[in-house]
Amino acid sequence: MNTRIIFNVLWLRRQLRRRDRWTRRQLEEHQAHALRLLREYAYARSPFYQRFHAGLTDRPLQELPVLTKALVMENFDELVTDPSVRLANVEAHLATLSGNERFRGRYWVASTSGSTGRRGLFLWNFAEWTTVLASYNRSFDWAGSRACLTHRTKMAVVSSTTPWHQSARVGASVQSLWVPTLRLDSGDPLESVVERLNGWQPEVLVAYASMIRLLAEEQLAGRLHISPEFVFSASEVLTDRARRHAETAWGKKPFDVYAATETAGLASECELHRGMHLFEDLVITEVVDEDNRLVPPGVYGEQVLVTVLFSRTLPLIRYEMSDSVRPATSLYCPCGRPFALIDGVQGRVEDMLRFPASSGGQVTVQPALFHRVMDAVPAGGWQVVQEPNELTVLLSGVQEGFTDAALANSLRRELAAQGALVPSVEVRQVPAIPRTGAGKAPLIKASVT
Repeated sequence: MNTRIIFNVLWLRRQLRRRDRWTRRQLEEHQAHALRLLREYAYARSPFYQRFHAGLTDRPLQELPVLTKALVMENFDELVTDPSVRLANVEAHLATLSGNERFRGRYWVASTSGSTGRRGLFLWNFAEWTTVLASYNRSFDWAGSRACLTHRTKMAVVSSTTPWHQSARVGASVQSLWVPTLRLDSGDPLESVVERLNGWQPEVLVAYASMIRLLAEEQLAGRLHISPEFVFSASEVLTDRARRHAETAWGKKPFDVYAATETAGLASECELHRGMHLFEDLVITEVVDEDNRLVPPGVYGEQVLVTVLFSRTLPLIRYEMSDSVRPATSLYCPCGRPFALIDGVQGRVEDMLRFPASSGGQVTVQPALFHRVMDAVPAGGWQVVQEPNELTVLLSGVQEGFTDAALANSLRRELAAQGALVPSVEVRQVPAIPRTGAGKAPLIKASVT
């Protein structure tokens, strides 16, 4: 690992720790100052923002237009603040990426998987990238992990090793003697993952939520034999059943982490597990309804609008992400940190399935309904897929005594209670739940338009 990166991340970690002791007023003053600097930088150097915010440069954040992924990609060359950066060249760089190479020797580049319909490319300079790394480190800090220059900590990460994925880029950047890390691809055969984890014996386990559940099942079955001091779940919805399995398997509550390629760390649980603290000093997160109005506490939003306060190369101001999250009714945590809480992430808007309604029109079924039904199923993994004329449920690792018909009937009852015209429901048992190119196993998929 580059020594300069190490010491810059350590310096940033100290800064972030100090902010844990801020008052709410200090945090809000910091937000206002950082937002002003971000907007000034964007207006001075980005031709796109000069047009996009024309006549609005002195207006409050909530009055600014929403930036979509489509707008980012369509206006990439004018949105970036370095005029020598061109989308075609960035795409060519990403196509040949194999390790920790930087675009033009200066920028780290990563891509979203395109699971929401369009791929997005994002890049960071040195200061931005070390902030990305420090944001992920904050989750370890809040959990109580002691990884530092004087305490060697073995880690295992089970996510994506695809070079363009941000988790792979982060992994390639943080290789060090102090945190030796075993990186495994979630798409590898489960037996191979288990064997390598048994040989490595990590003190910290980081994995996609779907892998947390599978690995907990392997531990409970006596095939996996590890004793991690900390378990972190990221990038997918951590269901209640997966959380319970992890706690039973390893005797410790897993820590849920909310992150995205565009923002890096967005929120994380602290040691009290009262919800996830938003990283409000790094990203302003607006949880909004379909009309981009803030939702009240206790209500799931349709999407989030994020303003990344440290973004400079590709400024993101009110950038739209389709995640459906819920602000907590208890605004702050007894731990004393000033950051607001969210107490639920139920997936993306794309995970909300729409069915013909018995009363006419359509009815929208929230992901939480499927989570509730499927979490009672004694299986290692599941996926609900909406086809044009039926609902297909894939199950893996099903325990003896389970009947497909009982699950199909349960889903039919729940959908009927929502006012939906119930489609045909087919339950299929498969060796493993299919994963995306980024190694994720989405719980809910819509194959209808």
